[in-house]
Amino acid sequence: MLLPTSTVGKKIMMAITGQVLAIFIFFHIAGNSTIFFHALNGYVVALYKLPLFVWGGRLVLFLAFVFHIWYGTVLKLENHAAKPEPYAKTRYLQATFAGRNQIWTGVIVAVFLIYHLLQFTFQVTNPAVAADTHPDALGRPDIFMMVAQSFRQIGISGVYVVSLAALGLHLLHGIQSSFQTWGMNNERTLPVIEKTGNVVSVLLFFWYCAIPVAIVLGLLKG
Repeated sequence: MLLPTSTVGKKIMMAITGQVLAIFIFFHIAGNSTIFFHALNGYVVALYKLPLFVWGGRLVLFLAFVFHIWYGTVLKLENHAAKPEPYAKTRYLQATFAGRNQIWTGVIVAVFLIYHLLQFTFQVTNPAVAADTHPDALGRPDIFMMVAQSFRQIGISGVYVVSLAALGLHLLHGIQSSFQTWGMNNERTLPVIEKTGNVVSVLLFFWYCAIPVAIVLGLLKG
């Protein structure tokens, strides 16, 4: 496999993999929102009737995730090596909080993703509510019950909200940066990209938070 070695090539790989992951993040919450219509179990069963789609998607996402982390780390180390001595007084002209802490929000998201997979995909963190061993009235894995029982615990919902805030900040900078990598950073397009990135990031944050918050407040019941 030929991988880019130039700085521009690495940034393009970061942009491509980041945008693939961002697209998945959108469709993931769109599907999970079926929980509000008590259709989550049916949605998951229908999804798993398409094994090639599910496993093909997982492979693409895994590769995108690995390469995104790899190139992000490499670029960060290269930037640090280019200016190893810290300035006596750091000035942040156009750098935002999200941009300066991109590496750290990325770490939080990566750790959270592992926890999320262990909890809802592999179902090992709380076997007592594992959907695979607790079928619903139609004999399907009771995903709704597993999600609801998990998010009724304030600690778990709190972890999700904090982690989603890190994801929102990561997207806040990442969406804008990825499009700028493609050269969309002139005076006409840059304001549009920045506003769009802000809106999408905030929308996704509240959209994802809506599920645990609704369950904690008792607005979503089985």
